[in-house]
Amino acid sequence: MNKIGLIIQREYLTRVRNKTFIITTLAMPILIAVLIAGIILIAVKGKEDLKVAVLDNNGFFKGNLKSGTDLSFDFPSGVDTSNYLDKGYSAILILPKFDGTPKTQYYIRSKKSIGFGTKQAIEEKINAAIEDNMLQQVGVRRNELDSIHTLSRFAELQPVVEHGNKTEESNQELAYGIGYTSGILIYITMLIYGMMLLRGVMEEKTNRIAEVIVSSVKPFELMMGKIIGIGAVGLTQFLMWIVLIMVLSGSVQFFLPHDVMQQVQALQRNGGVMPGGSIMQASEGAQKFYGITHALGTANWPLLIGCFLFYFLGGYLFYAALFAAIGSVVEDVQNSQSLSLPVTMPIIFSFLIMSVVVYNPDTPLAVWSSIIPFSSPIVMMTRIAYGVPGTVPYWQLILSMLSLVAGFLFTTWLAGKIYRTGILMYGKKVTWKEMIKWAMRK
Repeated sequence: MNKIGLIIQREYLTRVRNKTFIITTLAMPILIAVLIAGIILIAVKGKEDLKVAVLDNNGFFKGNLKSGTDLSFDFPSGVDTSNYLDKGYSAILILPKFDGTPKTQYYIRSKKSIGFGTKQAIEEKINAAIEDNMLQQVGVRRNELDSIHTLSRFAELQPVVEHGNKTEESNQELAYGIGYTSGILIYITMLIYGMMLLRGVMEEKTNRIAEVIVSSVKPFELMMGKIIGIGAVGLTQFLMWIVLIMVLSGSVQFFLPHDVMQQVQALQRNGGVMPGGSIMQASEGAQKFYGITHALGTANWPLLIGCFLFYFLGGYLFYAALFAAIGSVVEDVQNSQSLSLPVTMPIIFSFLIMSVVVYNPDTPLAVWSSIIPFSSPIVMMTRIAYGVPGTVPYWQLILSMLSLVAGFLFTTWLAGKIYRTGILMYGKKVTWKEMIKWAMRK
């Protein structure tokens, strides 16, 4: 055990003292924040601005076809399909006579193909204009329609989960964000640290360092030391990220204007309502900041962080043994890529399942893929974000954890038998068939 400890210490300190590790650890939370801001900016600025000339053969579209921020409609005279570009329009919309027939076809002509989202937006605006015209024909006045359209939402659904005689507020948007983010982080880190372990073993074998090391320790001890040492590096990085994110989140309030912060504190003291009035008395910035902090407060962070660390370590250990076994039998990058494909494919497939489960966490696919150890590290974290024991009963969580521990023990035993043979074999291209024979040999 002392020899394994020395190997763990060497692997851990060598990587933690590396400048790349320090820079990555400190910069990653900032990079994630910049990435999120960039995605939002692209979503806002990435839409095409379209100025559309309309040829209306009905007469009622002019008052009912509404323009948007990035989509404007004009009803000019003297514009047709031959000169709309010269008149400064991006496209021309041709509206034939509407006779009440479902699925009436309308045409939009342009030099460049319009985007799918723009096509859907134009269809929705045409249908809304026809509906408004029908309502006006049965007696609804124009000003009444405008007042109805001014109200963007009539109802806001607030889910409440029952736990025996108690109820607690549920936030699906927060659960979606936490679940998706956790799944992506585990997916990325399992691949990164798994491939790091594979390259580390392969380099030691290629440089003949392994021959010197195994003269003092058993191959299995060397493999376990490398797996645990690199896993500890990943765990250290995650814990530092959690601390940094908490510090950055707590410092946000110092950048808010004093009056906005006072309004937020008043909302927090009075359950989302300003003293002596409604929430509408607070500024928009205060309302949004309160909404975010209130939503974050509904999450069970100790459970989420604890499960995240467990499934990160469990998933890493489950796959790391297999990556180490592959690294012990290869001597070049090309061969390592072909042999590692059967190991990386379940990780990629788990990510695809997670993309579905994050919307529907209670389906049979979600339940069983969160229990099977090949996919549970990614999928179960997505489900846990929706609540325990609400969405994830305790028996499913316990069974998933036990299955992952049993899976890690099995892959470690399997990989150990391959590792002790492959680490000292040179000059031979090994296949999966031969590796399985080594594993099955008594």
